Amino acid sequence: MKIITYGKNIDVTPALKEHAEQKVSKLSRFFNGKYNEKQMEVQISMEVEKDRHIVEVTAFVKGLILRGEEETDDMYASIDGVVEKLERQIRKYKTKIHDRLIERKQEFKEEFKEERTEEILHPTKEDKEEEFEPQIVKTKRFAMKPMNLQEACMQMDLLGHDFFVFHNAESEETNVVYKRRDGNYGLIEPTF
Repeated sequence: MKIITYGKNIDVTPALKEHAEQKVSKLSRFFNGKYNEKQMEVQISMEVEKDRHIVEVTAFVKGLILRGEEETDDMYASIDGVVEKLERQIRKYKTKIHDRLIERKQEFKEEFKEERTEEILHPTKEDKEEEFEPQIVKTKRFAMKPMNLQEACMQMDLLGHDFFVFHNAESEETNVVYKRRDGNYGLIEPTF
């Protein structure tokens, strides 16, 4: 398992890094050794804001993204908490995740990578007074692998998002699945 650890507003000590990597590496047991080290990548982000110690872990496993975040007043407790959250996610979807990974093993040779690009626009005071222009404060780019509606809903839940954009394998179009206030799911399909 490839593990990348980085910090923001914190000096990641060797002991802290070792603790985080040791805890996160336990996630590989859920995949029964079916995936070698090259097929799994984990990014651990540690951040300190005042008294808040925030740890975000993003794991990429053959086209599947697992993400968890924990915030406490102790970095070690945040690490332990985020790993527990990820383990709960994996247990909840273990059968679906396993089936999907086996299915995708034959279809895709490259790992799924999410590229993050941030662009902050600063309009001038004159622009604000003349006309409203929306500000794009963050841009995300990601590879869209074909998946069915159930896989898209599962991926959305694993990421903890309210919506998920995906390439529908059945219709071969870009769709959006979203979580409704009543707890059900909705699907947005384009029409031309």
